Amino acid sequence: MTTTINLDNDAIAQSGLVDPETKGHPYNPAKGSMDVHGRKASLQHHDVMLDDDYEGKPTDEDMQTLRRVSGKIMWSMWTIAFVELCERFSYYGSAVLYTNFVNKPLPIGSTTGAPLDPSGQPGALGMGTKAAQGISLFNQFFAYVMPLLGAWIADARMGRFWTLHLAIGISTIAHAILVAASAPAVIVNNKSSFAAFIIGLICLCVGTGFFKANVSPLLAEQNDDVRPRIEVRKGERVIVDPAVTNTRIFLYFYLCINIGSLAGQIGMVYVEKYVGFWLAFLIPTGMFLISPLVLWSQKKNYKLKPPTGSVLSKFIKMAHFARKRSGVKNFTWEVAKPSRVPIDERPSWMTYDDAWVDEVRRGLMACKVFLFLPIFFLSYNQMTANLTTQASTLERHGVPNDIIQNLNPISIVIMIPLIDHLLYPGLRKLGFAFTPIKRMTTGFLIASMSMVASAVMQYYIYEKSPCGWHANNEDCPPAPINVWAQSLPYILIGLAEIFANVTSYEYAFSKAPENMKSLVMSVNLFMSAVSAAIGQAFVPLSGDPLLVWNYTVIAVIAVIGGIAFWFCFRHLDSEEDKWNMLKKSEFIGKQQPGVGKVHEDGEAA
Repeated sequence: MTTTINLDNDAIAQSGLVDPETKGHPYNPAKGSMDVHGRKASLQHHDVMLDDDYEGKPTDEDMQTLRRVSGKIMWSMWTIAFVELCERFSYYGSAVLYTNFVNKPLPIGSTTGAPLDPSGQPGALGMGTKAAQGISLFNQFFAYVMPLLGAWIADARMGRFWTLHLAIGISTIAHAILVAASAPAVIVNNKSSFAAFIIGLICLCVGTGFFKANVSPLLAEQNDDVRPRIEVRKGERVIVDPAVTNTRIFLYFYLCINIGSLAGQIGMVYVEKYVGFWLAFLIPTGMFLISPLVLWSQKKNYKLKPPTGSVLSKFIKMAHFARKRSGVKNFTWEVAKPSRVPIDERPSWMTYDDAWVDEVRRGLMACKVFLFLPIFFLSYNQMTANLTTQASTLERHGVPNDIIQNLNPISIVIMIPLIDHLLYPGLRKLGFAFTPIKRMTTGFLIASMSMVASAVMQYYIYEKSPCGWHANNEDCPPAPINVWAQSLPYILIGLAEIFANVTSYEYAFSKAPENMKSLVMSVNLFMSAVSAAIGQAFVPLSGDPLLVWNYTVIAVIAVIGGIAFWFCFRHLDSEEDKWNMLKKSEFIGKQQPGVGKVHEDGEAA
């Protein structure tokens, strides 16, 4: 329907008979509407908006038959991905320490948390497994609530580039507090150490949230490909598809995330074990301080978009307007398009264009897709606490229990190049469209398999442990099973992340309106917070002898969620190109669509 309306407008505009906005109605602009700049502005605005022809544009037949390939990944993108690598090193290098810091008591004779016996476990507060799981879930919840605020600050006030610097400043303060909480003079005082630890953790969550909401949109904005075009590569006509380019961008962005988290987690786990928590919290701070240096050195090469003012209130008014005109039962966004509202009936806030309404509708569609992500993250969250605790009940042969979870980023680092160079191109050559909805459904099902593997492993631990179904007792010897037998759940959840989590980042960016990209990305990230909140309900199952039930229930939820996800959104598969190729809105926020260009033309004339 949208396409038909735009084509009608185009025909009217080119005929020179009437202004397509007024449809022949008497010209009477509403106060504050985009039409107050005059009839000339309105017509020139349509000249800008309705020109859909461009060099190399593929035909409908080309879109159906030609192979699709990625555009170039620019150097500026790699520098932003490296900044994210540094941030993930600092965040995961700290977060990996939380479980042992909270769960295990301070080793006898230690003032740093490092055990004097190399076979011992590092610890500090000694609050137990349930407290450790609770702290881990709170950390994830708060860290992924904060992107909502960080997105608003970036979109409405500071812009993404400067909001990233604010995030870096807050996170640096947080790291300093965590170092203080684990200092030898403080860690021996349980209550003081815990208070400082919680303050540092909360501050780091704020900095992380502000950072996460803005770094991936800033990265993807550097992509020069905004519309599909025909190219000839090695004698073959192909379509350079921005959607394929974005898939590659976010794959390698996620690769950098996992390289950073891998280096941070492995390194800091050994530092906590052999030196102490204070140094393990200090090193990530130094790594993080590289980020602003890289951003500043490359600033001139970035495409930076200014803050646009809050468009959230305009969206709310638009939604209310659409509901009022179409009703609840027959609700449609079409009635909120300016071209559907006579000039003298337009409210003063209706300064957007038709294309922005379509972009908002597309963004809301993406947010509906994200509503299933908490189910996926229930499986992922087991890795950061329960599976770490599970590793402590196995024979480790000198390997720290929290080093095993690094099999997850290792598997991701290995699999991403294989998926990018073999799986995805191979499927495209076969003519199989492995669309975002198919990829995310696959991720749900693989996540369920990882929980089945975890439940089986936990059952055998209980069966073989000297303490039976109470293998987590403080003085219980490990079960006679090598800790590396725990590998499968971590590898499977890594593969599931590539299909579900990476695709959700790509989906958030590609479907969001230009002036709401940080906001839609933050909604995506907020689903992790929702999952952490739901996960609190499973904390009672996070102890002996109920851990088998914990993993089994989550496996069942994941598979049911994946099936339901597919049946709810499979219709979007056939509409993927339509949504990706919507007419681009010129409404940015403070500036009305086409106004800046029209004024320049008017002044020149």
